[in-house]
Amino acid sequence: MGQEQKSGWLEKLAQRWELNSTKQVLLVLLVFSLTGSTVAYMRKGIFALFGYDDATPFWLKVITYIALVFPSYQILILVYGWIFGQFDFFWKKEKKMLQRMRLMKKDTDKK
Repeated sequence: MGQEQKSGWLEKLAQRWELNSTKQVLLVLLVFSLTGSTVAYMRKGIFALFGYDDATPFWLKVITYIALVFPSYQILILVYGWIFGQFDFFWKKEKKMLQRMRLMKKDTDKK
């Protein structure tokens, strides 16, 4: 019974994300995990480099996060996606986000 529940949610993710296998879902989840962990580690280093501490204004930390850490996440997710053979999946998601932010033109020549 436990195995059925596990495969059920993995299958739902595969359908939602338009992936072909449970293995692919697990690889995508691994990429998300590694990227998040790496960025959390990098944030600490970046904030230390700038000398931020508890007395640093919150707004300054937010601006630094948006300017440096957020773009790092976007790049790292593509790098880890490439390493684990899931670049196309993550590039599709990144492209969609960039188009919503109006930083990239939408594909108009879809066939």
